[in-house]
Amino acid sequence: MNDMQKTSPTGIGLVIIGSEILDGRRTDSHFTFCRDQLKSRGIPLIYTLMLTDEPKLIEDKLRWCWSRPEPFISCGGIGATPDDYTRACAAAALGIGLEDHPEGLRILAERWGAELTPVRRRLVEFPVGSALIPNPVNRVPGFSIRHGHFVPGFQEMARPMMAWVLDTYYTAGVATARHTMLLPGAREGELIPVMERIVAEFGELSFSSLPRFTATGTEVELSLHGPCERVAEGFDKMKRYLDKLGFAYEVKP
Repeated sequence: MNDMQKTSPTGIGLVIIGSEILDGRRTDSHFTFCRDQLKSRGIPLIYTLMLTDEPKLIEDKLRWCWSRPEPFISCGGIGATPDDYTRACAAAALGIGLEDHPEGLRILAERWGAELTPVRRRLVEFPVGSALIPNPVNRVPGFSIRHGHFVPGFQEMARPMMAWVLDTYYTAGVATARHTMLLPGAREGELIPVMERIVAEFGELSFSSLPRFTATGTEVELSLHGPCERVAEGFDKMKRYLDKLGFAYEVKP
């Protein structure tokens, strides 16, 4: 990671680790923050995984994350308590060992001095070759290795550290837009020919169809998302196809 060039990713994944979220003791806020940070930068959120504190599961899913081309951010499990498995699982997933990060130890020594205990030293025991992610709250760093970035579970720390990762390693994507229309009374099945034509002609855009039952019958919401100019072009073409077939629609703001 130290020699990694700043890149424009096709998307970024998010991993959230913590039994306390899944069993309801804490409410997750990482997903919303990460999604909004990425959206403001024109970078898609490709996937989100929420994992309990089970080492084999964490290792397997981190291995899967590294098998994919896009970067990912992992939140949680990098403390010094017995239920903090993420550092060891990350090393195991990559088939490498753990080591005391020299710069990390220097930062901890500056903070705690003679009170830097063996337990506190664990906070910078990272997979071999990791780079540090600075922590502006309490100075205890996170780490990056290859295209994975690991931050604490505490949102007060995770948020500025996520933003630092995005600003440091990745450039913003192109400006994007979402255009949406609502078709009152329509059924999804009768719109499939139009959908197929749009997807065939504008395959680089994200297309979605959301059917609903209403008090008066049915309705379908169609939307396109992607680069602004291309979305406008695709949306205009979709309207022309629907006009030709006699479908009524309302363009949503």
